[in-house]
Amino acid sequence: MKALILAAGYGTRLRPYTDQRPKALFPIEGRPVIDRLIRQLAEAGCRAITVNTHHLGNRVAEFLSQQSYPIPIQVRHEPEILGTGGAIKNVEDFWDDRPFLVVNSDIVTNVDFRRLYAVHGAHSHPATLVLHDDATLNSVQVNSEDFITGFSATSNGEPLSPGIRQLTFTGIQVLDPGILPLFPRGEFSSSIDAYLQLMHNGEKIRAWIPENIYWKDVGTPDRYREAVVDQMAPEAFAGSWPDGGHLPIFWEALAGDGSDRQWYRLNRGNRSLILVDHGIRNSDGPSEADAFIDIGRHLRQCTVPVPEILAYDRFAGVAILEDLGDQHLQQIVMGATPDEIITLYERVIAAQIHMGLAGAKGFDPGWAFQTPAYDAGLVMEKECRYFIDTFVNGYLHLDVDFGMLQDEFEQLAGRAAGAETIGFLHRDCQSRNIMVHDEQIFFIDFQGGRQGPLAYDVASLVIDPYVALPVSVRHRLIEAACRVISEMKAGSPKRFRRDIEYCALARNLQILGAFGFLTLKKGKPFFRNFIPTAVRTLGEFLSGHFGEKFPKLRMLHQQIEDALPTAVDGIETASKLND
Repeated sequence: MKALILAAGYGTRLRPYTDQRPKALFPIEGRPVIDRLIRQLAEAGCRAITVNTHHLGNRVAEFLSQQSYPIPIQVRHEPEILGTGGAIKNVEDFWDDRPFLVVNSDIVTNVDFRRLYAVHGAHSHPATLVLHDDATLNSVQVNSEDFITGFSATSNGEPLSPGIRQLTFTGIQVLDPGILPLFPRGEFSSSIDAYLQLMHNGEKIRAWIPENIYWKDVGTPDRYREAVVDQMAPEAFAGSWPDGGHLPIFWEALAGDGSDRQWYRLNRGNRSLILVDHGIRNSDGPSEADAFIDIGRHLRQCTVPVPEILAYDRFAGVAILEDLGDQHLQQIVMGATPDEIITLYERVIAAQIHMGLAGAKGFDPGWAFQTPAYDAGLVMEKECRYFIDTFVNGYLHLDVDFGMLQDEFEQLAGRAAGAETIGFLHRDCQSRNIMVHDEQIFFIDFQGGRQGPLAYDVASLVIDPYVALPVSVRHRLIEAACRVISEMKAGSPKRFRRDIEYCALARNLQILGAFGFLTLKKGKPFFRNFIPTAVRTLGEFLSGHFGEKFPKLRMLHQQIEDALPTAVDGIETASKLND
């Protein structure tokens, strides 16, 4: 038994991810799909394999040359892509007088290749195609005797003829050598055209439809992600609940927030886990998924209350976590009394400062996805300029010159980044990123973590526009944070209080920039609802003695308040016109 693995395709449906990596090298559980297929074929008794290549063929050839396989593997490069039929003909010298296997390189399956070869050998027909029921792809028509009658799906809901059903061709087939003359030499051709010719000539094409197999092509980002999770999820469930058996796993889409990541709840029986999808890796540098995985595992080891990461795939950008339910801090605050809020927030602040101090020990700045540390340059670009560009000018259309406020922004950046107590910085520690599960507090969305001032996370918590804490409550919580800093001997309470003021102002600018960007550029009107609260909080911080340090920013705040109703009306009008 010999086999041809078809690996010449462009991977068009997977672009831009296939611009640098051929789809045959997309990994599943750390192993490229082509490597998995080669080893499966070898275990099934295959004596030799040829791989055809075209797009990024050097990458495939280089990978295969570095492996140690128990059978010979050769690569046949096609300067011009030949299609399935042309590829089979192009390696005619490789075949002998026995039937041979042809397998697509972009599939993940547990098909029994040895049994397939025996099934083909037990009948006299020239080809056996493996079919599978996949409702999203079914197009091959099969009769009740398991012979293929057509390769085109019915359209417009047209009913099938009696005794006919539609299935999916898996890209796995066994062919007799006698079929080779049907393929033209050196020309592009399709194997399907040859099968249609055989059927026209009165020959029959056998379908083999094995039961209870796994098969998935990974030709699109969604199907690739599903294939990765299909392999990971059973192991993740088994690791948490060894008695789970073989119940099916169902996906339930969850609502996201500001990021482009996708969230799902994976349900098996009455148990569930959470899946986060950051997207397929598209560069060689650290990715957001890398940061999520590395920082999350580090914090967990440091006894910081974060969800346990049970499984992950860095290239696919997915991770499976323990399920902490659906209740976050914002929801609890909405129904709590001031005293209950203060009691709960004091617990959160203590856990927050523990995260900052414990998480700093052994933290590798190389894990950070954006910048390794919160410094003055970051404050200037990602908070101050972001505020001017995306909120003041982008959202409110005020046409303010960043340079007019540069001196005040530089003062703010120096003081915020120059805080006394430096540790691990979560960077987005607000009520919607704090879960409460079984009365325990957990921090999520830590992938933006880096080195930075502990005061910043406390500031993020107390000025959080999602809950709009009263000024009196904010002051009590700041004093509680200063007591924790004093008790843990982590710095001067007086200096920490002042650091919170500067960090709160910088964070407030970042919040408004983000809300403007998410509302206008990302089309997420949910965030517009919290802009007035964030503007009001900005005014509160710029009032009094502290605000005297930023007279230009105070004047800009007045302009913002005057322009805000007009901006909101304009957005609502534009939204109605677009509906």
